Amino acid sequence: MMSISMRWAQISTTQTAGYSKCRRQIIYTSSFALHLLPVLRKSLSNYPLPRLSGAITRMPMRPKITSTIPLGSSDARWIGLKKINYTDEDGKQRIWECAERKTRGKSGIDGVCVVLAPTPSIDAGLSHYLAVSILAILRSRTNAFPLSTVVVEQYRPPIDKIVVELPAGLIDAQETAEQAAIRELKEETGYKAERIMDSSPVIVSDPGMTNANMKLVVVSVLLDNKLETPPSKPDDGEHIEKRVIPLDKLKAALKEYDEKVRN
Repeated sequence: MMSISMRWAQISTTQTAGYSKCRRQIIYTSSFALHLLPVLRKSLSNYPLPRLSGAITRMPMRPKITSTIPLGSSDARWIGLKKINYTDEDGKQRIWECAERKTRGKSGIDGVCVVLAPTPSIDAGLSHYLAVSILAILRSRTNAFPLSTVVVEQYRPPIDKIVVELPAGLIDAQETAEQAAIRELKEETGYKAERIMDSSPVIVSDPGMTNANMKLVVVSVLLDNKLETPPSKPDDGEHIEKRVIPLDKLKAALKEYDEKVRN
């Protein structure tokens, strides 16, 4: 099973002198399918954005959180907590904690993502992040192989499927997202990043359900000549299969994964 999500635009409001005016704002979601954005830009370039019109409405006050209290799973209407007992690839019994929506219907899909415009990103305004996802750009000093990236396949107990992901992990205490990206890439794939190419604003995956967030860090991996597959050093209980894919074949590879799921 593969989960692909992309940036989506929503209409938000900003308060000006007691009134609110509509503006377009881009919100980041977990961004495994960044390669789709150029396609979206090209396909949507012929469709002009609609004009926003209508009467200005009064916003008496900004929304704010007034209290936060623990919620038992039995009292929750929309979300439930589960403890999953499973057997890993080594035959060890393990436990995984997860949250799930109680409202999923027969379609098996919780919601939809509507792309209105592929415009530049706007920082979501979050300053604390817990995890990092790494897009590694593999290249050769001698051009012995095409520009490539590395993805990982691993079993995820909450959905009971093998998931195709970018390398990722939690950020340790006193560690920056960029430092965590270099460490996690080395642990999960064996590749050593030689420099940071880019670091995204804070990304939220499902803000209607959880406050979990991360940053996407793009790193460069420079190899002397031919493509190498160094050994990885995953944590105890991690069973990760890595796969190097040329960037120009990434879309086809993801489509291939999707067809396997459908069949």
